[in-house]
Amino acid sequence: MKVIILTLPEFVEGEARRIEAFLRQGIASSVHLRKPTATFSELEALVRAIPADLHSRLVVHDHFDLATQYGLQGVHLNRRNPLPPAGWQGSVSRSCHSLAEVAEWKGRCTYVSLSPIFDSISKQGYPSAFTPEVLGQARVEGIIDHRVLALGGVTFRRLPLVEAMGFGGAMILGDAWR
Repeated sequence: MKVIILTLPEFVEGEARRIEAFLRQGIASSVHLRKPTATFSELEALVRAIPADLHSRLVVHDHFDLATQYGLQGVHLNRRNPLPPAGWQGSVSRSCHSLAEVAEWKGRCTYVSLSPIFDSISKQGYPSAFTPEVLGQARVEGIIDHRVLALGGVTFRRLPLVEAMGFGGAMILGDAWR
């Protein structure tokens, strides 16, 4: 099962070292650098602080030029950045918040996330949007499969449940940074 860690939106002390530990210790297969208010220079400084041999396991949500410049794994599409850069050949992932979005984007991306699966840990008042029955039916219909990752309230303890629900992996934010 693929486990991806998302960074907190704000920069934290020792962040590059923690990202390195997540990757070197096998806690995560990759790390998404999600810093929606960061400047290019700020995000570049974080990328540069992470050892170069791990750059191929990093995905950026903004400042896609960094992906090409530093040989990063991929780019993550979202409302701010709805399309990959022209000619991009690396991984492309996308945030989805409905099963219709998953059905629309799954075939056009390397993988997509679906959220919120559980009540969010990092966003107060952001409850699960899907019942177990709805998720089970989506699995039967082939909407949820190995290319769909659960996001939202996912903890390391919930990984077996996420796998049993038919997801190909999970994206973890709040639980990773506690």
